[in-house]
Amino acid sequence: MTTLIDDIETSRDGATLLIKFARPAKKNALTLAMYERMNTVLAEAAADKTVRAVVFGSTSETFTAGNDLGDFMANPPDGENSPVFRFINALASFEKPLLAAVDGKGIGLGLTMLLHCDFVYISDRASLVAPFVNLGLVPEAASSLLLPRLAGHVRAAEILLLGEPIDAQKAWALGLVNEVMAPDQVLPKALETARKLADKAPNALKLSKALMKDSGAVTNRMQQEGALFVGQLASPEVAEAIGAFFEKRKPDFSTF
Repeated sequence: MTTLIDDIETSRDGATLLIKFARPAKKNALTLAMYERMNTVLAEAAADKTVRAVVFGSTSETFTAGNDLGDFMANPPDGENSPVFRFINALASFEKPLLAAVDGKGIGLGLTMLLHCDFVYISDRASLVAPFVNLGLVPEAASSLLLPRLAGHVRAAEILLLGEPIDAQKAWALGLVNEVMAPDQVLPKALETARKLADKAPNALKLSKALMKDSGAVTNRMQQEGALFVGQLASPEVAEAIGAFFEKRKPDFSTF
Protein backbone atom coordinates (compact mmCIF):
# COMPACT_ATOMS: atom_id res chain seq x y z
CA MET A 1 0.00 0.00 0.00
CA THR A 2 1.23 3.47 -0.90
CA THR A 3 0.55 6.39 1.43
CA LEU A 4 0.96 10.06 0.52
CA ILE A 5 0.97 12.53 3.41
CA ASP A 6 2.44 16.05 3.31
CA ASP A 7 4.23 15.43 0.00
CA ILE A 8 6.02 12.36 1.34
CA GLU A 9 5.08 9.05 -0.28
CA THR A 10 5.74 5.83 1.63
CA SER A 11 5.37 2.21 0.59
CA ARG A 12 6.75 -1.23 1.41
CA ASP A 13 8.79 -3.62 -0.67
CA GLY A 14 8.86 -6.63 1.62
CA ALA A 15 11.05 -5.70 4.57
CA THR A 16 12.11 -2.43 2.92
CA LEU A 17 10.43 0.91 3.61
CA LEU A 18 10.53 3.24 0.62
CA ILE A 19 10.32 6.98 1.32
CA LYS A 20 9.87 9.24 -1.71
CA PHE A 21 9.90 13.01 -2.02
CA ALA A 22 6.63 13.71 -3.81
CA ARG A 23 6.32 17.40 -4.58
CA PRO A 24 7.22 17.43 -8.29
CA ALA A 25 5.63 20.80 -9.06
CA LYS A 26 8.20 22.40 -6.73
CA LYS A 27 11.09 20.07 -7.70
CA ASN A 28 10.62 18.25 -4.40
CA ALA A 29 11.69 21.30 -2.40
CA LEU A 30 11.40 20.42 1.27
CA THR A 31 8.92 22.09 3.60
CA LEU A 32 8.48 22.06 7.36
CA ALA A 33 5.57 19.64 6.96
CA MET A 34 7.70 17.27 4.87
CA TYR A 35 10.41 17.20 7.54
CA GLU A 36 7.82 16.53 10.23
CA ARG A 37 6.36 13.68 8.21
CA MET A 38 9.78 12.10 7.60
CA ASN A 39 10.63 12.37 11.29
CA THR A 40 7.46 10.43 12.10
CA VAL A 41 8.12 7.83 9.42
CA LEU A 42 11.73 7.25 10.48
CA ALA A 43 10.75 6.92 14.15
CA GLU A 44 8.15 4.34 13.22
CA ALA A 45 10.64 2.49 11.00
CA ALA A 46 13.22 2.41 13.78
CA ALA A 47 10.70 0.78 16.13
CA ASP A 48 9.20 -1.64 13.60
CA LYS A 49 11.06 -4.97 13.57
CA THR A 50 9.57 -5.84 10.18
CA VAL A 51 11.42 -2.91 8.60
CA ARG A 52 14.98 -4.05 7.86
CA ALA A 53 16.10 -1.19 5.57
CA VAL A 54 14.96 2.23 4.34
CA VAL A 55 15.35 3.53 0.79
CA PHE A 56 15.00 7.22 -0.09
CA GLY A 57 13.89 8.18 -3.59
CA SER A 58 11.63 10.59 -5.45
CA THR A 59 8.53 10.48 -7.61
CA SER A 60 9.98 12.72 -10.32
CA GLU A 61 13.19 13.49 -12.21
CA THR A 62 14.48 15.67 -9.37
CA PHE A 63 15.68 14.01 -6.18
CA THR A 64 15.18 17.20 -4.17
CA ALA A 65 15.87 20.90 -4.71
CA GLY A 66 16.68 21.23 -1.01
CA ASN A 67 14.78 23.51 1.30
CA ASP A 68 11.83 25.47 -0.02
CA LEU A 69 13.36 28.88 0.73
CA GLY A 70 10.02 30.65 1.16
CA ASP A 71 8.79 28.10 3.67
CA PHE A 72 12.24 27.85 5.27
CA MET A 73 12.58 31.59 5.90
CA ALA A 74 8.99 31.78 7.17
CA ASN A 75 9.78 28.97 9.63
CA PRO A 76 13.55 29.19 10.24
CA PRO A 77 15.18 26.60 12.49
CA ASP A 78 15.91 28.05 15.91
CA GLY A 79 17.56 25.10 17.66
CA GLU A 80 18.02 21.35 17.87
CA ASN A 81 14.26 20.71 18.19
CA SER A 82 13.53 22.27 14.81
CA PRO A 83 12.13 19.69 12.34
CA VAL A 84 15.05 20.00 9.92
CA PHE A 85 17.66 19.44 12.63
CA ARG A 86 15.67 16.56 14.08
CA PHE A 87 15.57 14.97 10.63
CA ILE A 88 19.31 15.30 10.17
CA ASN A 89 19.91 13.79 13.59
CA ALA A 90 17.45 10.98 12.85
CA LEU A 91 19.45 10.10 9.74
CA ALA A 92 22.75 10.17 11.61
CA SER A 93 21.47 7.99 14.44
CA PHE A 94 19.36 5.55 12.38
CA GLU A 95 20.63 2.07 13.23
CA LYS A 96 19.25 0.14 10.24
CA PRO A 97 20.66 0.38 6.71
CA LEU A 98 19.81 3.57 4.82
CA LEU A 99 19.93 3.65 1.03
CA ALA A 100 19.31 6.36 -1.56
CA ALA A 101 18.20 6.18 -5.19
CA VAL A 102 19.10 9.56 -6.67
CA ASP A 103 17.85 10.82 -10.02
CA GLY A 104 18.18 14.39 -11.23
CA LYS A 105 19.35 17.21 -8.99
CA GLY A 106 20.20 16.78 -5.32
CA ILE A 107 20.61 20.25 -3.83
CA GLY A 108 21.51 21.11 -0.25
CA LEU A 109 20.07 18.35 1.89
CA GLY A 110 19.79 16.35 -1.32
CA LEU A 111 23.57 16.05 -1.11
CA THR A 112 24.30 16.16 2.61
CA MET A 113 21.78 13.43 3.53
CA LEU A 114 23.65 11.04 1.24
CA LEU A 115 26.63 11.21 3.60
CA HIS A 116 24.50 9.35 6.17
CA CYS A 117 23.34 6.66 3.77
CA ASP A 118 25.08 3.30 3.66
CA PHE A 119 24.45 2.77 -0.05
CA VAL A 120 23.89 5.44 -2.69
CA TYR A 121 22.94 4.76 -6.32
CA ILE A 122 22.78 7.69 -8.71
CA SER A 123 21.61 8.22 -12.28
CA ASP A 124 24.02 9.31 -14.99
CA ARG A 125 22.04 12.53 -15.47
CA ALA A 126 22.12 13.47 -11.78
CA SER A 127 24.06 16.33 -10.21
CA LEU A 128 24.73 17.32 -6.62
CA VAL A 129 25.35 20.75 -5.13
CA ALA A 130 25.90 22.22 -1.65
CA PRO A 131 24.87 25.89 -2.05
CA PHE A 132 25.20 26.91 1.61
CA VAL A 133 27.97 29.52 1.30
CA ASN A 134 26.22 30.94 -1.77
CA LEU A 135 23.21 31.56 0.49
CA GLY A 136 25.32 33.11 3.25
CA LEU A 137 25.04 29.95 5.33
CA VAL A 138 27.34 27.21 6.60
CA PRO A 139 27.27 23.47 5.84
CA GLU A 140 24.82 21.15 7.60
CA ALA A 141 24.45 17.50 8.56
CA ALA A 142 28.12 17.20 9.59
CA SER A 143 29.08 17.61 5.93
CA SER A 144 31.95 19.87 7.02
CA LEU A 145 33.37 16.79 8.76
CA LEU A 146 32.24 13.94 6.52
CA LEU A 147 33.05 15.39 3.09
CA PRO A 148 36.72 16.14 3.89
CA ARG A 149 37.01 12.62 5.33
CA LEU A 150 35.67 11.11 2.13
CA ALA A 151 37.19 13.31 -0.53
CA GLY A 152 40.04 15.19 1.16
CA HIS A 153 40.13 18.85 2.14
CA VAL A 154 40.76 20.42 -1.26
CA ARG A 155 38.02 18.49 -3.04
CA ALA A 156 35.60 19.09 -0.18
CA ALA A 157 36.42 22.79 -0.53
CA GLU A 158 35.31 22.63 -4.18
CA ILE A 159 31.93 21.36 -3.07
CA LEU A 160 31.35 23.33 0.14
CA LEU A 161 33.13 26.64 -0.54
CA LEU A 162 32.51 27.11 -4.26
CA GLY A 163 29.01 25.64 -4.10
CA GLU A 164 29.16 24.45 -7.70
CA PRO A 165 27.38 21.33 -8.98
CA ILE A 166 29.25 18.06 -9.43
CA ASP A 167 28.05 15.48 -11.90
CA ALA A 168 27.39 11.81 -11.22
CA GLN A 169 30.78 10.59 -12.44
CA LYS A 170 32.63 13.04 -10.21
CA ALA A 171 30.44 12.05 -7.26
CA TRP A 172 31.47 8.44 -7.90
CA ALA A 173 35.16 9.36 -8.25
CA LEU A 174 35.03 11.20 -4.91
CA GLY A 175 33.50 8.19 -3.17
CA LEU A 176 30.10 9.80 -2.52
CA VAL A 177 28.12 7.10 -4.35
CA ASN A 178 28.36 3.36 -4.97
CA GLU A 179 27.40 3.23 -8.62
CA VAL A 180 26.27 5.38 -11.56
CA MET A 181 23.60 3.94 -13.85
CA ALA A 182 20.71 4.74 -16.16
CA PRO A 183 17.78 6.54 -14.51
CA ASP A 184 15.41 3.58 -14.75
CA GLN A 185 17.92 1.31 -13.01
CA VAL A 186 18.57 3.42 -9.92
CA LEU A 187 15.58 2.53 -7.76
CA PRO A 188 15.54 -1.17 -8.74
CA LYS A 189 19.23 -1.41 -7.78
CA ALA A 190 18.62 0.23 -4.40
CA LEU A 191 15.69 -2.11 -3.70
CA GLU A 192 17.77 -5.12 -4.78
CA THR A 193 20.51 -4.18 -2.31
CA ALA A 194 17.91 -3.53 0.40
CA ARG A 195 16.49 -7.03 -0.12
CA LYS A 196 19.95 -8.53 0.29
CA LEU A 197 20.40 -6.59 3.52
CA ALA A 198 17.00 -7.74 4.77
CA ASP A 199 18.26 -11.33 4.67
CA LYS A 200 21.21 -10.54 6.95
CA ALA A 201 21.26 -10.90 10.73
CA PRO A 202 19.67 -7.58 11.83
CA ASN A 203 21.60 -7.07 15.05
CA ALA A 204 24.89 -7.88 13.35
CA LEU A 205 24.06 -5.27 10.70
CA LYS A 206 23.27 -2.64 13.34
CA LEU A 207 26.45 -3.36 15.29
CA SER A 208 28.59 -3.36 12.14
CA LYS A 209 27.10 -0.06 10.99
CA ALA A 210 27.72 1.47 14.41
CA LEU A 211 31.37 0.35 14.33
CA MET A 212 31.85 2.01 10.95
CA LYS A 213 30.58 5.38 12.21
CA ASP A 214 32.10 7.92 14.59
CA SER A 215 28.79 9.02 16.05
CA GLY A 216 30.29 11.23 18.75
CA ALA A 217 32.27 13.33 16.29
CA VAL A 218 29.29 13.57 13.93
CA THR A 219 26.95 14.70 16.71
CA ASN A 220 29.42 17.29 17.95
CA ARG A 221 29.96 18.67 14.46
CA MET A 222 26.20 18.86 13.84
CA GLN A 223 25.80 20.89 17.02
CA GLN A 224 28.59 23.25 15.98
CA GLU A 225 27.17 23.64 12.48
CA GLY A 226 23.65 24.11 13.82
CA ALA A 227 24.63 26.96 16.13
CA LEU A 228 26.49 28.75 13.34
CA PHE A 229 23.70 28.04 10.85
CA VAL A 230 21.05 29.58 13.11
CA GLY A 231 23.30 32.58 13.76
CA GLN A 232 23.87 33.17 10.06
CA LEU A 233 20.14 33.08 9.32
CA ALA A 234 19.82 36.48 11.00
CA SER A 235 22.82 37.94 9.16
CA PRO A 236 22.73 40.60 6.43
CA GLU A 237 24.58 38.13 4.17
CA VAL A 238 21.62 35.77 4.20
CA ALA A 239 19.19 38.65 3.70
CA GLU A 240 21.11 39.66 0.56
CA ALA A 241 21.42 36.09 -0.72
CA ILE A 242 17.75 35.22 -0.22
CA GLY A 243 16.61 38.56 -1.63
CA ALA A 244 18.75 37.96 -4.71
CA PHE A 245 17.32 34.47 -5.11
CA PHE A 246 13.72 35.69 -5.19
CA GLU A 247 14.65 38.69 -7.36
CA LYS A 248 16.50 36.31 -9.74
CA ARG A 249 19.76 38.24 -9.64
CA LYS A 250 23.30 37.59 -8.51
CA PRO A 251 23.87 38.46 -4.84
CA ASP A 252 26.26 41.35 -4.13
CA PHE A 253 28.50 40.71 -1.15
CA SER A 254 31.00 43.44 -2.05
CA THR A 255 30.02 45.66 0.89
CA PHE A 256 30.31 42.94 3.53
